[in-house]
Amino acid sequence: MTELLSDLVFQSASRTPGAPALKYGADTLDYGELSGRVRQMAAAFVGRGVGRAERIAIFLEKRLETVIAMFAAGAAGAVFVPVNPLLRPHQVRHILRDCNVRMLVTSNPRLAGLAEALADCHDLDTVVTVDGPPSGLPAHVAGASWADLAAGPVSGVAMHRVIDGDMAAIIYTSGSTGLPKGVVLSHRNIVAGARSVSQYLENTPEDRILSVLPLSFDAGMSQVTTAFNVGASVILMNFLLPKDVVAMAAKERATGIAGVPPLWNQLAELDWPKEASDSVRYFTNTGGHMPRPTLDRLRKAMPGAAPYLMYGLTEAFRSTYLPPSEVDRRPDSMGKAIPNAEILVVRENGELCAPGEPGELVHRGALVSLGYWNDPEKTAIRFRPAPGQDPALPITELAVWSGDTVRMDEAGFLYFVGRRDEMIKTSGYRVSPTEVEEVIYASGTVGEAVAIGVAHETQGQAIVIVATPAANGARDEDAVIAACRARLPAFMVPRRAVFREALPRNPNGKIDRKQIAAELETMFKECAA
Repeated sequence: MTELLSDLVFQSASRTPGAPALKYGADTLDYGELSGRVRQMAAAFVGRGVGRAERIAIFLEKRLETVIAMFAAGAAGAVFVPVNPLLRPHQVRHILRDCNVRMLVTSNPRLAGLAEALADCHDLDTVVTVDGPPSGLPAHVAGASWADLAAGPVSGVAMHRVIDGDMAAIIYTSGSTGLPKGVVLSHRNIVAGARSVSQYLENTPEDRILSVLPLSFDAGMSQVTTAFNVGASVILMNFLLPKDVVAMAAKERATGIAGVPPLWNQLAELDWPKEASDSVRYFTNTGGHMPRPTLDRLRKAMPGAAPYLMYGLTEAFRSTYLPPSEVDRRPDSMGKAIPNAEILVVRENGELCAPGEPGELVHRGALVSLGYWNDPEKTAIRFRPAPGQDPALPITELAVWSGDTVRMDEAGFLYFVGRRDEMIKTSGYRVSPTEVEEVIYASGTVGEAVAIGVAHETQGQAIVIVATPAANGARDEDAVIAACRARLPAFMVPRRAVFREALPRNPNGKIDRKQIAAELETMFKECAA
């Protein structure tokens, strides 16, 4: 029975040791080889003095060592902290200090940029580099090469004992409104997520999953855990251009791909060769609503692929999915709860909402994480007792209160309305930016677009659209506004549309609405004119 993170590898290795597990570039590991390397590195971590539940940060691009280190940390009884490879040194420093990292696994080029940042990471004991011995370390930090650790003894090294409720990982959010905060995941959270997602995606050992999202992103990590849960293979990829993703899908005959809306928007504009379109069995979307025109183009490019539209929270990993059979009937729906989770729509007073009534999405079940690392105040705000519990129960179950506003129809399907901190309050109305964006996408007048609320003297907030040019290169502000006037009530019509060559993204690839909103502060007077 799979209970701990490392069991996802070890049990697949016991079933099919010769099956391909992990590929990066020209190198492939089967499950037997991967299992051996995970055990080897787990012993090395313990041998270097990493204690039970101590943190091992991994600051690398996607590669074999990245995955091995994640699962080896879990096997050792330690906690892995995947650090997004796009982060700047001061952001890495914050993570290392915030969760008292004991060991850092990285590469020498990345280490060179961290020299000053590591100087006051006083809990850091060891830096392990995957490409030779490290250099330029602070006096209080020891160095080791991955190759040396991989050559050490395995037998006789006792792993720290952990159970499924213990910490396994800390995933840091993007921190667009301040310093990142760490979400603490247990072994149970990760394993339950792998079981649930692989169940509804119907993953099998024959699947070849193309991993394009960062492994520091919960959806990116899910590609690995769901594959290992069933003994499928994972192809790791670091790409520069969207066309590289299509080319890799064709080369590797990928059967599954996960992405976020900005990536799918770009992939939908490309030509998909027959080798790619014929092999892809499913594609998934998370991290935001996929525009209908994008979905339509992807389905045309991959006619044999089943689309899974999903919604998730880092605090609870994954919450809902829309079955492919419902996509045509309910293309705007988030779907229903994933297996082994319950999703509730709740009023501010804690009562359940009636069908069609907007309320806060609340997630309860095995995927609810352990809270925010070393932040009881924020944890108490987001993790609260689940609604409707029997007061006679001596122990209260905690649920994640998402902060997202949704509604549920009579059939139990959920629809996203907006985030509380993204909702636009204009002329006395609450406007969902998603609803405005959908109209603009359908008009074909833009490439990508976001609707932002900007302070306005009389309206409270004015709606401003920030967009990239349309596929034909057009930057027609009047056409954007006209499309909105034709489809939306007057209070939802934007006052301005601003074009840019590209929209900023956070380290997980999502459009950074907070940054755009901050940049629009200079337009206050212009929008109110």
